[in-house]
Amino acid sequence: MTDRLRRLGFLHIVPFARDAPATGLEEALSLFAYAEELGLDGGWIRTRHLQYGVPSAAVFLAAAAQRTRRIDLGVAVIPTVYESPLRLAEDLATADLLSGGRLQPGLSVGPPRLPGEVAERVLGERWRDEDVSYARIERILAFVRGDAVDREREIGLGGVTELSSDRVEPHSPGLASRLWYGGGSLRSAEWAGRTGLNLLVSNISTAEDSEDFSTVQRQQIDLFRSHHPLGDAATVGKGHVILPTDNATPAQRERFAAYVEARTPRTRAPQGPGRTLIARDVIGSTEEIVAQLSADPAFTAVDDLLLELPFSFPAEDQRHIVHELATNLGPALGWSPAC
Repeated sequence: MTDRLRRLGFLHIVPFARDAPATGLEEALSLFAYAEELGLDGGWIRTRHLQYGVPSAAVFLAAAAQRTRRIDLGVAVIPTVYESPLRLAEDLATADLLSGGRLQPGLSVGPPRLPGEVAERVLGERWRDEDVSYARIERILAFVRGDAVDREREIGLGGVTELSSDRVEPHSPGLASRLWYGGGSLRSAEWAGRTGLNLLVSNISTAEDSEDFSTVQRQQIDLFRSHHPLGDAATVGKGHVILPTDNATPAQRERFAAYVEARTPRTRAPQGPGRTLIARDVIGSTEEIVAQLSADPAFTAVDDLLLELPFSFPAEDQRHIVHELATNLGPALGWSPAC
């Protein structure tokens, strides 16, 4: 257990079938409402492009806001290379206002993970000239914060006058303090801290000073807080695949075990030229999961835990995992459901 953990949520890819996307979207919205009923603190989504997962975070979360009243609505993460910084800032602020200030947007930078010819087809011929550095997020942060980009002035056309704003509109006070950066290296952790963002870490990281996943991730968390204006009070969230087997059916236990077994080989050594480290999924009874998490130095340093839901599992498995998180695993970790 950890005294630091304060919020629990789930992370969902919002999967759908090619010929029935509305069904998958509706199932996900129902899961958000169910999680709120159980007292969980957050419902988060992943974004996917050219895949069978939700690409439009602000649109989906605005819809989720109308199905819920309390739960945080997060996204981990939005790859900003696909976004216009101006339009993204506008969309996030609009969705945040519609939610009553519950959005928790996570952002990332970097080139598109697409073959060159596909990137050119979807992003245009000059996609390689796009700024995919941290400066892209700094610009989004400034827009969300309400920094001036113009001056208030009147625009007249054909006898009709409109007033323009000096900042990006709409403005949602407090949203800037709820922006997260999805990091997985010492460099990204330090930058996120210096920039004053919240930090999201996941089951993917980079082998730098060590090849032990938990050691590497704890180094990133500590470095982030050492450079953040809030110091040790700076917020860190962690996403991880955790599969509780208590109260699972025999078929579910078999499915969970097969899923973990298929994914385990890639966790044994750094992957590729970037030396990517992948954490092993956690599976077992509540007692076994608590013991494993309590021995993880990265877990004991996080404020928010997000259970990553396997996208290949049916809706009933997703609900089982969310239910076990709220009713068994969470309380065993020292967490209490929201009223």
